[in-house]
Amino acid sequence: MKTDTIAAIATALSDSGIGIIRISGRDAVEIVDRIYLSKNRKKHLKDVESHTIHYGYIVDKQDEILDEVLVSVMKAPKSYTGEDTVEINCHGGILMLNRILETVLNSGARMAEPGEFTKRAFLNGKMDLTKAEAVMDIIHAKNELALKSSVSQLKGSVSEKIKALRATIIYEIAFIESALDDPEHISLEGYPVRLKEKTENLLTEIDKLLLSADNGKMMKEGINTVIIGKPNAGKSSFLNLLLGEEKAIVTEIAGTTRDILEEHIQLSGIGFNIIDTAGIRSTDDVIEKIGVEKAKKYAEKADLIIYVVDSSIPLDENDKSIMDIIGDKKCIALLNKTDLKVKVTEKELKDSFVIIKTSTKEATGLEEFEETVRKMFFHGEISFDNEVYITNIRHKEMLENAKDSLVMVKKSLEDNMPEDFYSIDLMSAYASLGLIVGEEVSDDLVDEIFSKFCMGK
Repeated sequence: MKTDTIAAIATALSDSGIGIIRISGRDAVEIVDRIYLSKNRKKHLKDVESHTIHYGYIVDKQDEILDEVLVSVMKAPKSYTGEDTVEINCHGGILMLNRILETVLNSGARMAEPGEFTKRAFLNGKMDLTKAEAVMDIIHAKNELALKSSVSQLKGSVSEKIKALRATIIYEIAFIESALDDPEHISLEGYPVRLKEKTENLLTEIDKLLLSADNGKMMKEGINTVIIGKPNAGKSSFLNLLLGEEKAIVTEIAGTTRDILEEHIQLSGIGFNIIDTAGIRSTDDVIEKIGVEKAKKYAEKADLIIYVVDSSIPLDENDKSIMDIIGDKKCIALLNKTDLKVKVTEKELKDSFVIIKTSTKEATGLEEFEETVRKMFFHGEISFDNEVYITNIRHKEMLENAKDSLVMVKKSLEDNMPEDFYSIDLMSAYASLGLIVGEEVSDDLVDEIFSKFCMGK
């Protein structure tokens, strides 16, 4: 493990009131001491207590003052990385941040790699891998649910659950191995019945976590949503209603939307990646045809399709074509323009569609839409007090591997196989769960995970 001293700008590179340069490693305090000048020109950082803040200046090699700063000193092991850490709080201009960083590097630090501060925190035992990954998820959170889920994971919700499962498994492994080594004092009589019950309980717990992964994916990434319908049905008007602004062009002329329009929005904390598409109809217009084909392709990949129906005119062959495109995908059909005389009934649409009556002109139906989506995609009430949500695809894969191993244990029990068969598959499940928290992880995987982090974190 590298123990040299690293440095990076920890805040965004933009004009702002304050910027932070973070330094961590065995020589962090000494390096900053070389370029720090206290207000009274007498104090040295190496002599100060940990977790204190000091007012002074950063100077270059010619003792020219670069900026007036506050310097935070956090000594090992009580720091984010577990190493001596210093943070220089300076004025937030891009030029100033780069000048101070350059001065720190010239004084003996090296430039940190992406995610190297958090990587060191993991390697120094300050956090496990689930908490480290939650740090990056917090930074990239796009909606309120994603943020709450990431904070919950940083507090240890996933970590504690996985460690509890591993503790149960390792107890059974130890019992089997002890009984095989010392059969005179430890009996395995009746043990298969007990192990079968424990294995079934473990499988139930893992299945619950895997079920939460559906919720977790939607929380983290948002719901990929495509709005489709005939021209002039009110698709763009509905998008504008969701956005709360006139983003999409709306006219009385059918076929106004020729290309797709992509937007990311939040409704009640839920993220939506919404695509407004060209109206689907038979047409000889070459450009409009391209838009229609794009609409069909995006609909195939959608998590949710919003089918906007102009309820003031009867359904026709174009509507039949749209319903064929939707197939068995999750769909909310909006019977739009209910402020006019309605000529379309709910019975004319597919039974599988969730139908909401709305009027984009009068801005009705939005609350019902939000509630419908929540029920459609999230299993029960979303709570971060007692529930654990799996949002990381890597975690999901490892849980599936652990489940496969436990299924093998159950099969060996049903087939009356020797006890060492149980132990082998239990150990496999234990190792798979260990990959989630980082206790069985390889150096290559660690490097790959932290390479995706931003600089300075």
